[in-house]
Amino acid sequence: MAAYGLYTHIASNKLRSMLLLGGLFMLVYVLVYAGALVAEVLIDSNRTVAFYLNHAFQDLKVAAPVATVVAAAWIVIAYFFHQSMIDAVTGGHDVTRQEEPRLYNLLENLCISRGITMPKLKIMESAALNAFASGLNPRQYSITVTTGLLNALDDKEIEAVLGHELTHIKNGDVQLMVVAVIIAGVVGFFGELFFRLFTNFNWSSGSGGPSSSGSSSSSRSSSSSSDSKNSGGGAVIVIIIAIVLIVVAWLLSQVVKLALSRSREYLADAGSVELTKDPDAMISALRKIENRGELPGATSAVMELCVDNPREGFADLFATHPSVQSRVDALVKFAGGRDPGPLPPPGDEAEAPDTQDEQQDAPPPLRQGPWDDAGGSASPPPVPTPSPARTATGAPINPMGPWGRH
Repeated sequence: MAAYGLYTHIASNKLRSMLLLGGLFMLVYVLVYAGALVAEVLIDSNRTVAFYLNHAFQDLKVAAPVATVVAAAWIVIAYFFHQSMIDAVTGGHDVTRQEEPRLYNLLENLCISRGITMPKLKIMESAALNAFASGLNPRQYSITVTTGLLNALDDKEIEAVLGHELTHIKNGDVQLMVVAVIIAGVVGFFGELFFRLFTNFNWSSGSGGPSSSGSSSSSRSSSSSSDSKNSGGGAVIVIIIAIVLIVVAWLLSQVVKLALSRSREYLADAGSVELTKDPDAMISALRKIENRGELPGATSAVMELCVDNPREGFADLFATHPSVQSRVDALVKFAGGRDPGPLPPPGDEAEAPDTQDEQQDAPPPLRQGPWDDAGGSASPPPVPTPSPARTATGAPINPMGPWGRH
């Protein structure tokens, strides 16, 4: 689907996101198939690879309805209780107009200007500079803002951040991201379950499962050569295939989340500029938030919903958000904003107050001269000046000559 403007980009992104979510849900069945392969090896480890693959596919047909019910139940539970889970992790709480009039009025003005339903407003007690939107329907929509963001940003910058989160809600990004996180959680749960079963199983047992110790050693030795010829190492190959499927399914679930998150941050920045008509405020807010948005104790799922996620993987492969520099460059190029440049790192900013405190703790300098004495008592006592030299007639001698002091 070709995209030529902001709204066609949004429609194209929604279609692509729905396809990605469908593929993400299919990863659940990939994990079930990998589990079926492991189960077939546990039942009988002396079969060929083709036998295991065919029987695991039959097992998948039987287990698919059960896996679908489990995944659907997971989604239903998250649908009703995901906001409570997020609040329990972040400590966010609802606020009213009386408690936060400045923030409430800014959000209300944006909603009225575009006819958007007013979401719930939440405050999170944290020095980090960040905000995020959550919810799956208009009754659940909420925007959470940290106290650090309120203290560090001015009204225009806070309005730009609120416009960013409102765009996520208006474009349906919040629902897709929450569902993606839920389904990715299902994939991660099944993957971890299979890995635990795989690592905790006693693979030193012979054929027929872990309870086959009753067979004699002579019968095992006599049949080992014929079993190895029949199986052709099929059990080992199938176990390797199962491990690869589990790892690939988990990696793909993370990549799908990245594709959903990264592509939507640019559109949310553009939507904020459309709401506020102030690209400079969005750029200034991003520069202040840069490298200062880490929420202590927050899970990766929560950080993926934030304005900026400073957590990165190796070589940015698992970074859920595009870099602030690339987002600022897009706003400068397409919205005509002005970039003030990155701010000093947080560590450098912390040194300045310490230096000021040291200067304040140091004793004040001694005042000198008659015009520096404001109170009279703090200045040192005047030093008597020696009387000038005089000639024999009693006239004072000028100490300064034409070439300087005598």
